[in-house]
Amino acid sequence: MEHISQLTTQIREKTAYPDILVISRLFLPKEAAIGEYIYNRCLQDPKRVIVLASGCSGDKVFDQAQQFPVYRWPYSRYWCSGFMGSLLKPILNIIWSFVLAIKLYFRYHYRYIEWGHGYEFPSLLLLSYFLPIRFFIYLHGNDIVCALRNPLLRSLFKLTLKRAEGIVCNSSHTRDYLRTTFRLNTPTHVINPAIRPEKFGKAANPSNLDDLRVCVRQTYNIPETAIVILSVGKLVKHKNFDRVIDNIPLLLTIGVDVHYILCGQGPCEPELKSLANRLRVDKRVHFAGYVSDRELAGYYAACDIFAMLTVLDSKAQSMEGFGIVYLEASYFGKPVIAPRLGGVLDAVQHEENGILVNPNSGYEVFQAFNRLCQDRQLREKLGHKGKELAKRKTLHRSVY
Repeated sequence: MEHISQLTTQIREKTAYPDILVISRLFLPKEAAIGEYIYNRCLQDPKRVIVLASGCSGDKVFDQAQQFPVYRWPYSRYWCSGFMGSLLKPILNIIWSFVLAIKLYFRYHYRYIEWGHGYEFPSLLLLSYFLPIRFFIYLHGNDIVCALRNPLLRSLFKLTLKRAEGIVCNSSHTRDYLRTTFRLNTPTHVINPAIRPEKFGKAANPSNLDDLRVCVRQTYNIPETAIVILSVGKLVKHKNFDRVIDNIPLLLTIGVDVHYILCGQGPCEPELKSLANRLRVDKRVHFAGYVSDRELAGYYAACDIFAMLTVLDSKAQSMEGFGIVYLEASYFGKPVIAPRLGGVLDAVQHEENGILVNPNSGYEVFQAFNRLCQDRQLREKLGHKGKELAKRKTLHRSVY
């Protein structure tokens, strides 16, 4: 990795003409949906990009393996923890990204900045005045919501968007939300996240999936003939995992040998376990806890149906910008049951790679589970189409 202290070193030949500085606090190897999105963008034009990101555990080894230069600003879990850390961290991110972006300009003379998300955008706004560059800003959903909470930030955010060469949204829903919130003439593009098989390591190799399927099922004592429903996400209220658990006893009643695996951690875990115990399906509902990306392939392989019934929750002050897990499930050939709302509509097409339902309708949800549990041909049909849809991607250079 080329650290910022090594600005005098020579540019590697394989990145001889970089003209785009990509700045993102969230970047691999730290696992995050936005970081994965930005990394996939960089892989499309490795000879054109320079990356500036926050430091994280394992970054030195990761950065050395990349086809493009990666620079990091320091991050310490000690001075960025607790209440003061939550206030200090965004300020430090703004300062570091601003100062180092200017230093990198005098080395590379890049012409464009691509800002990876809406967080810490004041740095980008300042850079647009200090440097002779044009810039694009990427928006994912919750970063817009955060900017709206403070009247001053809202005004500065709108000014930043107006000055942008273009805005890139991760879904049609994010674009529509942006348009209803701000009236802008800035060109806006929709580029959905893409699946990078390497994210799952060697586990994504089709020859390994059968073994992984057997291994995961054996871990939870699930028969090979049973139907396995899978969910992946933070265990929070608006993800609606309780709705899936509610359907387990109903499916058992009609003769479906069904199990449910939840991958993730969160504040609702005790409540969900209590619900499973109350419904007497605790032997059928399995809490896997945190599962890394490389282990996740085994869980996708082990399931027959992927289900996430997220609902809109104004109290949570968040929005479902896209939902990459739906696309991941499709990539592994699994049919999806998903809510008919938000950015999910870009990832799941009704009766194509899954079934869209009203997550608040118990009847619709049960009918979707019943159909997919009872109809293997339908599962295979939706899964096959899902694989095709998951391989589609839009090139980021199209915004230029």
